[in-house]
Amino acid sequence: MSREILLLVDALAREKNVTRDVVFDALEGALASAMKKRFKEDADIRVSVNRANGDHEGFRRWLVVPDEAGLQEPDKQEMLSDAREIVADIEAGEYIEEPLEPIEFGRIGAQAAKQAILQRIRDAEREQVLNDFLDRGEAIVSGSIKRMDKGDAIVETGKIEARLPRSEMIPKENLRIGDRVRAWVLKVDRTARGQQVILSRTAPEFIQQLFENEVPEIEQGLLEIKGAARDPGVRAKIAVVAYDKRIDPIGTCVGMRGSRVTAVRNELGGEQVDIVLWSEDPAQFVIGALAPANVESIVVDEDRHAMDVVVDDENLPKAIGSKGQNVRLASELTGWQINIMTPEESQSRQEQERAGLRSMFMSRLDVDEEVADILIDEGFTGLEEIAYVPMQELLEIEAFDEDTINELRTRARNALLTEAIAQEERVETAQDLLSLEGMTADLVAKLAENNVHTRDDLAELATDELAEMVGIDEAAASEFIMAARAHWFEDQ
Repeated sequence: MSREILLLVDALAREKNVTRDVVFDALEGALASAMKKRFKEDADIRVSVNRANGDHEGFRRWLVVPDEAGLQEPDKQEMLSDAREIVADIEAGEYIEEPLEPIEFGRIGAQAAKQAILQRIRDAEREQVLNDFLDRGEAIVSGSIKRMDKGDAIVETGKIEARLPRSEMIPKENLRIGDRVRAWVLKVDRTARGQQVILSRTAPEFIQQLFENEVPEIEQGLLEIKGAARDPGVRAKIAVVAYDKRIDPIGTCVGMRGSRVTAVRNELGGEQVDIVLWSEDPAQFVIGALAPANVESIVVDEDRHAMDVVVDDENLPKAIGSKGQNVRLASELTGWQINIMTPEESQSRQEQERAGLRSMFMSRLDVDEEVADILIDEGFTGLEEIAYVPMQELLEIEAFDEDTINELRTRARNALLTEAIAQEERVETAQDLLSLEGMTADLVAKLAENNVHTRDDLAELATDELAEMVGIDEAAASEFIMAARAHWFEDQ
C-alpha cells in the first residue's frame, strides 16, 4: 500500500503541476481526518508520511499550557504540571504525543481520500496564484468582467478573479459582462471563500495611481501627489508638489493641451479634476484647495484644527460649491475643518469673541471696559498671559504704567488661584460621583455641565431628566439615582 501511496502522489503532482510536498501535506491532512473519526471527542491528530517509502505514522497530541491559563480545550490541551510527569523537561507551547495504530489506506476509501487531497491541492494552487499576483505588486489591475453577482462585478485579470463591489463602482457607470475595466486593488481578504482580491474605482488612491501612470515626472521623483479627495464621477481634488524648481507641477499634471488630465478624466467617467499646489503652510494649502474661489482672509484655530475662511459674496457660491461639494473636498484633502463665511459674518463673530473677552477681563480682573479693550487690542486672550508673560512685554504697553501692570498681574494670579482651588473642589466632588458603580469621567463631565456636582444633586433628579441630560437609557439613569440616594437611608 505504501508503494501505491507514492504512485498516487507522483501522479497528482504531475497532473496538478504542484510539488510532491504539496501532495504529501494534503495526504497527511486526509489521513489525519480519517484517524480523527476514531474518537468521539475533538482530538488533535498529526500524521507524518515518509517521503521516501510512503510509510505513515499517526499521533494524537495535546498542547502543553501553563497551569495558570487553565484548560480551554480539554480534549486538545494538557496542564504543564501534569505534562512534566510524563516528560520531565517539557515546556509550555510544546506537545505531548501518543502514537496511534496505523490506518489502512484502503479503509479510508480511495475516492474519498483522493477528493480530500484534491481539495487541499486546489487550496494550495489558489494560494500560489494569489501569491504570484501579489508578488507583481500591481496597484491598478485591468481585466474583463466575467459575470455579475448581486450587483458586484467579477473581474477576470490573468489567473485571478477579483470582485468589484457595487459600492466601489463610480455612480451611474453601467458596467456589463465583457467590458474591460481598470480598478485599484483595495484589499486582499485571504479568508474569503470566493474572490479574495477586492477592487475599487472610487478610492482616492485610484486617481493618484492613474496620474502616476500618466505623469512620468512622478516616477522620476521630480513631482509628488501628496493627497486626493473625490466625489466619485463628479469632481476630485489632488494636491501636488514639485521637487525641481524648473517644473510647473500643475501644468505637468495637466499635460500638453490637457492630454494627461483628460486621460484620467476619461477613465473616471468625466470626473472633473482640480489640481492644487500642496504647501507646508496649512493656511496656504487650504487657500489653494478652495480654488476656484478667491479667499479674502483666513483665521487658523490650532486647538480645534479648524480654519475660518472669509470670502466675498461673489466668491461664496464657488467656495461652497454645489451641495457643499467644493468645501467638503477641500476639507478632506487638507485634513482641516473649513468654515466658510462672509465678511459680515466674520465681523459679527469677531465682535462676539471680543465681547466675551471684554466681559471676562472686566469680571475676573475687576477693571472697566477701557482697560479690558486695551488688553484685547494688545492681543491678550486669557488671564495666564497677563499673569505670567515677561514683565518687559507688559511695560511696552504705552497705556499702562508699572503700578497698573503690577496690579493687573496680581489680580490675574489671584483669579487663577481662586479658579484652581475651585477646580480641586470640583475634582474631589467628581471623585465622590465616580465612586458610584458604572459612573465614568465622561458622564461626570456632562453632569457638571448641567450643574450637577454632588450625590445630592444627582439624587434629586428625575429618571427621564438624567437620561436626557447624559444620553443614557432610563434603566441606567434609575440605577444611578437610587445609588446616589443610598446614603440618605444610611443616615436614618
